[in-house]
Amino acid sequence: MDQKQIAAVVDVLWADADAIAQLEALRSLALPDAWIGAGFVRNRVWDTLIGRITRTDQDDVDVVYYDDADPDGDHEQAIEARLAALIPGVIWQARNQRRMHLFRNKGDAPYRDTEDSLRYWLETPTAVAARLTDDRRIELLAPYGLDDLLNLTCRPTPAGLRRADDYRGRLASKGWRARWPEARFLEP
Repeated sequence: MDQKQIAAVVDVLWADADAIAQLEALRSLALPDAWIGAGFVRNRVWDTLIGRITRTDQDDVDVVYYDDADPDGDHEQAIEARLAALIPGVIWQARNQRRMHLFRNKGDAPYRDTEDSLRYWLETPTAVAARLTDDRRIELLAPYGLDDLLNLTCRPTPAGLRRADDYRGRLASKGWRARWPEARFLEP
């Protein structure tokens, strides 16, 4: 990833007190390979790029982590409860990526880590995640880079191409075209 692109996304996150509080809450749990992704990053960046003063509402905060010790995801609800206790009023969704290959596309091989799991997300601007390190730096995970995110472009990832109906279904159901009419939405 280009350092200027990383800096642009990191600056958007640092400018948002809610984003930093959510990243701090996640960091405090010390989950393995844990990040916040999907709309958490995309919505903030796209709102900033179009000059929107009020941030687009988040449906939820998507926490993704990778824990071999919990292959069935038995701790996910407890993690969500811990996060909700730290920041009430936020809908937290924690998913152990160790098991998500069983749900996204049953033909996927088990994911190796959180970054590998993001490769199977359907849209490039959604397949971006952030975390706050112990020394208070924001790190980004973006297996498809940041070009589409920063250019207001939504295109299918390779998984989105393989699952074109799912990709098109998400575009139809999420309301992104109405939220960001300035963005380009590419169809497979």
